[in-house]
Amino acid sequence: MSTVNGLPAHILLNHFVVVLGPLTAILAILCALWPAARRRLIWLVLVLAVGTLILTPLTTGAGLWLEPRVGPSVTLRIHKELGETLVYVLAALAAAVALLAAVHIRQTSGRTVKFALHGAIGVLVIAAAVATLVQTYRIGDSGARAAWGNVASNVTGPAQSHPRWANCSATARRSSEPLAVCGSALAS
Repeated sequence: MSTVNGLPAHILLNHFVVVLGPLTAILAILCALWPAARRRLIWLVLVLAVGTLILTPLTTGAGLWLEPRVGPSVTLRIHKELGETLVYVLAALAAAVALLAAVHIRQTSGRTVKFALHGAIGVLVIAAAVATLVQTYRIGDSGARAAWGNVASNVTGPAQSHPRWANCSATARRSSEPLAVCGSALAS
């Protein structure tokens, strides 16, 4: 899958990963620390973890398709290298959440789980969740810099550095509807 409705699929898919990855990580931490949350959310968190894990290679593959069309840059190379690591981090999160789900099954069936084992699994969940949050941020930041670094690097006013917006900012300041004025600049 290279494009969706004329847009690069990577641009669309990465939004799923960027939202679902951190959401899953936060909910996983909640499930690890709070038994009441685990009882209500563990299956949702497991589905989210596996779903995000499945979406990640699709997003990476779409990014590999997009890469030669964007052109080489150091920031793009950094983004690509970081992006290739996320599948491993998310696999660790999915595995840790699966272990936590196994603890949940055991506890709900009336069987005991040793405190040390339960604690170790909780630590694994939290470590994988924090790694997911950090790595998602790093990948997103490098991707945003690769895509928008030149556009926003010298902005001192409303989007002054972008060529399509160059004539827009002065007109927008005088207009009662600056978004309508500047929005038409992007259409050209």
